[in-house]
Amino acid sequence: MQVPLTINDHLERAATAYGPRPGVIDEPTQPATPLGTLTYAEVAQLAAAQAAALDRAGIAPGERVAVVSHNSARLLVALFGVAGSGRVLVPINFRLGPAEIAYIVEHSGARQLLVDPELEDAVAGLDVERTLVFGRDDDDLYLPGTTPEPWQRDELATATINYTSGTTARPKGVQLSHRSLWLNATTLGWHTGVSDRDVYLHTLPLFHVNGWGMPFAAAAMGVPQVLLRKVDGEQILRRIEQHGVTLLCGAPAVVSMILEAARGREQVPGRGRVRILVAGAPPPTRTIERVEVELGWEFLQLYGLTETSPLLTFNRTRPEWDELTPAERAGRLMRAGPPALGVQLRTDDTGQVLARGNHVLESYWQQPEATAEALEGGWFHTGDGGVLDAEGALTIVDRKKDVIITGGENVSSIEVEDALHTHPAVAEAAVIGVPHPKWGETVKALVVLDEDHHATTSEELIEHCRTRLAHYKCPTSVELREALPRTATGKLQKFKLREDYWQGQERQVAG
Repeated sequence: MQVPLTINDHLERAATAYGPRPGVIDEPTQPATPLGTLTYAEVAQLAAAQAAALDRAGIAPGERVAVVSHNSARLLVALFGVAGSGRVLVPINFRLGPAEIAYIVEHSGARQLLVDPELEDAVAGLDVERTLVFGRDDDDLYLPGTTPEPWQRDELATATINYTSGTTARPKGVQLSHRSLWLNATTLGWHTGVSDRDVYLHTLPLFHVNGWGMPFAAAAMGVPQVLLRKVDGEQILRRIEQHGVTLLCGAPAVVSMILEAARGREQVPGRGRVRILVAGAPPPTRTIERVEVELGWEFLQLYGLTETSPLLTFNRTRPEWDELTPAERAGRLMRAGPPALGVQLRTDDTGQVLARGNHVLESYWQQPEATAEALEGGWFHTGDGGVLDAEGALTIVDRKKDVIITGGENVSSIEVEDALHTHPAVAEAAVIGVPHPKWGETVKALVVLDEDHHATTSEELIEHCRTRLAHYKCPTSVELREALPRTATGKLQKFKLREDYWQGQERQVAG
């Protein structure tokens, strides 16, 4: 017998086995009326009501529904109510600017757009058939008491399209199937040790590869999920104490915020109980050590990409390391780790990490050439350089793609360079990532000015970028140079440009 694997399997188990249990605890402070605490039975009912509303709106399975929102119960429910009913959910980074959001909505062909009230201005005037604002338009968003049309479940159907910044100025839409998301979530839950005794805190934005699959893994085991709208170290510690949180995920910047908030506290909530899963850019060894020593939490690490749902490797302290010092354990946890269950890894002749497994993308939306290139030879080309050691653990040593990861957000260097080149004073520009104590790395521009515009300042160029890009993508510093070194063929070698800034650092790339 073969039964299709779909992401609503996780919610259906939650409603069956843990129906009366608190399933989703909404952010209490937000512009939309909070949904409060929903049991898993109520989450399932709300997801069915959303599917029924999509039926009424004439949005058929396979059609796209985009959403721009901070973390909220309504966004989490949409993973099940939209994607789980056979439609395709397109979660959009709420930090993007209006033009960037417009491109994704248009490129994905979304017929409906769901938006957080705080972000309504960013989507004003978009060419989309229907826009619903969370809270204000809930009567159109949900149709309670109506049984939705049954969907002929197909595990190979696209569940979500997640747009990611890459080496091109325009983001690519990563098509992830129900099968990929199901296996990613289930495998991640197993590696992380998710059980019905956990309480999960959503510090990770849900638009980030669908919260890495944790909403599904947590639901399957009846785990209460606490929504945090905006990341703040003090708020994280407060929620951990208030709700008895045992598990959270986040970028290294989140770890830094928590350590700063915990500084000077006599009692850190969650000591001996909390596991924190970090990806995007592992912190320095000293930071990992501080998580164990100062917080008393367990540090876990994941390596992956949007294209891999994202789980490729998983690293966690082992009993064999119990006799090591915290610093020695931290050194082992700096590695991306061995491949996750069902994942195969190898490196090519250039040192690029190649991966294959059930978590890898179906394709890039409407980009067959990019898909063929990424999946050449039956392996996904990560664009990251790495080495596999004798224990089978992967260590990332270089990034082949010029993507800067700042605070867990991907920034395309080419996109920033394009913005700089629209300024009349810029003759040449190279954008690189340089070390930053809080964000892991930050965006730096190396610029050669046109000979007629030598009076142009760094501050002027940064402000120019801010009129064209989301602020997190903009350079935090601009260095004016007389020339940029190039190869004989005129090509910039960015790894050489980065060398001066990364000397003495433990790595030149974060995860």
